[in-house]
Amino acid sequence: MSTYDKSMALTGQPPSSLSKGQKIATLIGMVGLGILLLAAFNINFPNKGLWLSVSLLAIIGGTVWFSKEAYGGKQKGIKNDGVWFKSISAQGLYAWLAGIALTGFYIVLYFFPAFLGLSAKGDNTGVIALFDPLSKMLSGNPASQWFVYGTLYTVAILAFGIKFIWKYRHNRYEVIRTSSVMFFQTAFAFLIPEIMARLNGKIPYYDLKNMWPLNYYNFERYRINAFIDSGDVGMAMLIFGIASIFIISPILTFKYGKRWYCSWVCGCGGLAETAGDSFRQLSDKKVSAWKVERWVVHSVVVFVTLMTTAVIYSYLGNDTSKYWLTKSTFLIGVASILTLVFAWVMIYKREQLQKDAKYGAIGYFIVIMALIGFHFFSGDGNVFLFKSETLRKTYGFLIGSIFSGVIGTGFYPLLGNRVWCRFGCPMAAILGFQQRLFSRFRITTNGGQCISCGNCSTYCEMGIDVRAYAQKGENIVRSSCVGCGICSAVCPRGVLKLENGPLEGRIDSNQVLLGNDVDLMDLVNQK
Repeated sequence: MSTYDKSMALTGQPPSSLSKGQKIATLIGMVGLGILLLAAFNINFPNKGLWLSVSLLAIIGGTVWFSKEAYGGKQKGIKNDGVWFKSISAQGLYAWLAGIALTGFYIVLYFFPAFLGLSAKGDNTGVIALFDPLSKMLSGNPASQWFVYGTLYTVAILAFGIKFIWKYRHNRYEVIRTSSVMFFQTAFAFLIPEIMARLNGKIPYYDLKNMWPLNYYNFERYRINAFIDSGDVGMAMLIFGIASIFIISPILTFKYGKRWYCSWVCGCGGLAETAGDSFRQLSDKKVSAWKVERWVVHSVVVFVTLMTTAVIYSYLGNDTSKYWLTKSTFLIGVASILTLVFAWVMIYKREQLQKDAKYGAIGYFIVIMALIGFHFFSGDGNVFLFKSETLRKTYGFLIGSIFSGVIGTGFYPLLGNRVWCRFGCPMAAILGFQQRLFSRFRITTNGGQCISCGNCSTYCEMGIDVRAYAQKGENIVRSSCVGCGICSAVCPRGVLKLENGPLEGRIDSNQVLLGNDVDLMDLVNQK
């Protein structure tokens, strides 16, 4: 019969020594990692499929067992569990060591895959060779560094996803949301693309849940040619990719907010929520960080828009008999879409923007229009003053590699689990723009019940001072909010509620907060 921790302290207890079960679980997990490490040092395992299976199962089994030992004996509900007492979760020595190790891994993965055993000629060696049997079983091809990364990425989300569910099992929303992320990562990001490659090698490798601007390479010439050469299936995938940008994404964001993607589907968000859960309290809540975040992430959106426009422009022509979409027509179309969006925001939504956001939007719009206009007068064959390949390589290196990988994930133990989502992800910025201006999603607050414990703000991974809104009874409508719901899950008073419904019929939060003599049922039933 298990013994339950019946402490009701919101701050949790200082960390105690590991239990016997946790020690065994740690040993099992380390054995799994040890096999991968030995393979990285070119130890040749005779039966690679067997040893890879043992390694991955040991990692998953050790993590799940450790999680059950940590949370299975506690009553449902969330306590801080001494996160600020632990070196790994409080930016201590272990956190720095973990950060250095993760950052080093990403540097090798992106820039020095030969150190992992990738061979341009002949058979793979090292740790990549260990994954060859699995890769050949799924796609029929030898493993690459990206297959190794995708496998480990999926294993991390599955193992730590189970840990997350154990921890937040009292909250149905968190259980369903995490299960969704685990499913989409395993099926759509990992298995389906590999199986598609096996069925028809002509179809481009395609993570069906990924959309522009995350898959910024999707509209490069070789990808477009591959879609066209793949017949009806390829054209359907291309049309789906375009529809995802202009139709599917706006509709889902209007109905559910950006959480439909950032917290339910996205692999980057999935890893942050599961493997990065222990570091969510490290997100910077200062106003200065928020200001930097807005300027940086929207600059990335402008960058990826310019880069994609330049890439598409580079392989179009001016002969109307050969191209149904010419260079000039394409640029005019891009300028028209951007002008319509800018005009709509400035005419109908300007009151919802901060002063610096208005100035930034005006500044960026002028710069983009000037660069597009320059093309029509220069006649040098380039657009935006730079060659498309230069823009593509610069974006791929700075954003696609350094920001999303090395910094975005490698700095989990030092800067929090959503560094990439807050400061670098253009998809999060675009969805946040839609969420802030026309989505029905919001987090409602009941300020009269708030006891200012600060749990909500502490655990907000996006750096939002949730408590400040709760104390005022003010609804939270922030472009950065990913709707993870942790603020609501850790609130001991039920102050916060995630909603998608219309504004009419809600409780008047101001009257509740001020304690006026009102009939709450009358307010609820107002039509």
